[in-house]
Amino acid sequence: MSDFPTPRGVLTPDRPLADLTWLRVGGPADWLFQPADEEDLAAFLAGLPADIAVFPMGVGSNLIVRDGGIRAVVIRLGRGFNAITIEGDRVIAGAAALDAHVARKAAEAGRDITFLRTIPGSIGGAVRMNAGCYGHYVADFLEEVRIVTRDGQIQTLSAASLNLRYRQSDLPEGAVVISATFRTGAGDPAALAARMEDQLARRDASQPTKERSAGSTFRNPLGRSSTGLADDTHELKAWKVIDDAGMRGARIGGAQMSEKHSNFLINAGGASAADLENLGEDVRKRVFQNSGITLEWEIMRVGEPAAK
Repeated sequence: MSDFPTPRGVLTPDRPLADLTWLRVGGPADWLFQPADEEDLAAFLAGLPADIAVFPMGVGSNLIVRDGGIRAVVIRLGRGFNAITIEGDRVIAGAAALDAHVARKAAEAGRDITFLRTIPGSIGGAVRMNAGCYGHYVADFLEEVRIVTRDGQIQTLSAASLNLRYRQSDLPEGAVVISATFRTGAGDPAALAARMEDQLARRDASQPTKERSAGSTFRNPLGRSSTGLADDTHELKAWKVIDDAGMRGARIGGAQMSEKHSNFLINAGGASAADLENLGEDVRKRVFQNSGITLEWEIMRVGEPAAK
């Protein structure tokens, strides 16, 4: 601690992370840092010894923290990073702003970024994962992002420099996204609101939104498995190959593949991170045995297993 900078925000040692993730599992972070604002974050990172790892964490909607916790400074952005402003056709959102809030506020101003309405989580995570649904992705709208680098510099990066692709991006190692600028099309506020209500109804009808989940567990497989070509498709759905392998509803301990949507891994009660990850790996194995398809995790898994 003596060689740590003293921030204006909140720095907490040995902070359990389970209550900060949607799946409600996970051990402690060595440190949890909640910066007051971007200057506080930049100064802290500039002064933090280079050998100490950092892990930017959003609202934990797409995350399994393993039971042994994370040997790093976990950075969680809060109130100083959730502003949403609209300037002409541009929507500028802080990284801690919830995707749903950005979609709603933009729609009220007649700007169409409605695809974000049903995506769980915050803007920082949406950029990092190139989040998407209903045929649209962050990459379709993103113009630029502002980041704080691991050594504490505030930089602006173009969307093109991030190499956004299916559920991936090339953000610099250790960088923390602090805001994103989207260029949006126009729409009638009432029509945009109605579209979002329809999206919500469709989601709630098909997904276990009342359960403790982390969204889609696995990426949809590539249509031609692994050609990597730009025109490759993701029309083959992960839930279908999981069903075909007989893994809908499968359980390990308190972890279960949802009966409602088999690509949703849920904490059905008392699951450990190991239960969840082991069930996911079991699903991957069974799917490969059944169809020869190797499912890739969409949920990020971080940290260390519990000590034996």
